[in-house]
Amino acid sequence: MKKTKKIGILTSGGDCPGLNAVIRAAVKCATRKGWEIYGIPYGTDGFIDVAKGEIKPEDLRLNEHGYDIPGLLQGLDVLQFLSGSVLGSLSKGDTEKPEVAEKIIEGYKILGLDSLIAIGGDGSLDIIHNLAVKGKWNMIGVPKTIDNDVPFTERAVGFDTAVNTVTDALYNLTFTAASHERVMVVQVMGRDAGHLALHAGIAGGADVILIPELTPRLSEEAVIKVCEKLASLRQEKRKFALVVVAEGVRNAEGKMDKNIGEILANQIKEYSQKLCNLEQRHFCGMDEVDTRVTVLGHVQRSGTPTSFDRLLATAMGIKAIDLIEQEQYNRLVVWEAGKVESKPLDQVITLIRKCHEEKRCPSPVDPNGFMVQTARSLGIYVGDSLKPTMNNSSSGNPANGMSSSVLPETLATS
Repeated sequence: MKKTKKIGILTSGGDCPGLNAVIRAAVKCATRKGWEIYGIPYGTDGFIDVAKGEIKPEDLRLNEHGYDIPGLLQGLDVLQFLSGSVLGSLSKGDTEKPEVAEKIIEGYKILGLDSLIAIGGDGSLDIIHNLAVKGKWNMIGVPKTIDNDVPFTERAVGFDTAVNTVTDALYNLTFTAASHERVMVVQVMGRDAGHLALHAGIAGGADVILIPELTPRLSEEAVIKVCEKLASLRQEKRKFALVVVAEGVRNAEGKMDKNIGEILANQIKEYSQKLCNLEQRHFCGMDEVDTRVTVLGHVQRSGTPTSFDRLLATAMGIKAIDLIEQEQYNRLVVWEAGKVESKPLDQVITLIRKCHEEKRCPSPVDPNGFMVQTARSLGIYVGDSLKPTMNNSSSGNPANGMSSSVLPETLATS
């Protein structure tokens, strides 16, 4: 008779659609094997509560029918449709403090877990892996993030739904932009990577997409080329436009700014007037265009998970249980070539830490990749390819390497 295993599961970092689908799949799969599975509330903080005696281990026990509701709808399974995390999630913690780490490890021991499934992004997986090494835990990681920047996996849980959310917003904004001849600047999430802005921008009909990999900062050249693209649309009798900018694009000084969309909108007006004064006649009148900014914010983290995110989350949750059954610990579940696989977590964390030390994204958009080429083939301005020697994540240099001290006398076509 196989030994009953005690499994812990938690969500950490920012929330996203699909987390509950991972939990549901893991619980259903584990309980069918006769295992015990415990939901750790609010990430690793739940272990601290257990260590302090504020939560009893039996209160954390999950079962296959934990989603039951009373009345005629009893037994209705809704967990996979819900966004957020029923376990709660924390984006920050004090795990680097020795006394905090000791309490977390103590809580893990009290629960007597055989292994832990940690659902997180690159940062939270790094933190939990460090705790797992200290506590000698058997850990399985499941990637989730709307930024899609966890290395070694083609897709992370939550990304597909976020793309749909942004795409729907762009669709709605298109009609108000057309009705009032406005330029809509839409600021989306993507602190280090532009996957969300790029995918949603293409699907949502954007005219300009600015991402950190191709437009590290709003240099003079970058803004001029955005203006040139907008001016070319007006020459084609198209007096409205959609501009998508990822929050990771820095300002002219190379600094992060939470109002980067507003900055870009103002610069479009400013530079259009400058170009008009330099007798670039096709820019004249651009400064009179009604430019509006929409910051989508945390609505991008919510919404009903798409069918793909539910399938991905379910497959990853089951894969995590399979790895535990095979006692293949210290692995990251990944999506690769249309199926779930796993990679050594040590390899993944080593890359993440190296990239964080060098202040670069562990899984950025390929500047010459298929999606960028797709955008360019549609006539979308996405910035210029960076030179191989240029560090596009920390220096904030212009995307095309040109000096930003003066306005160019001639403008390249977009």
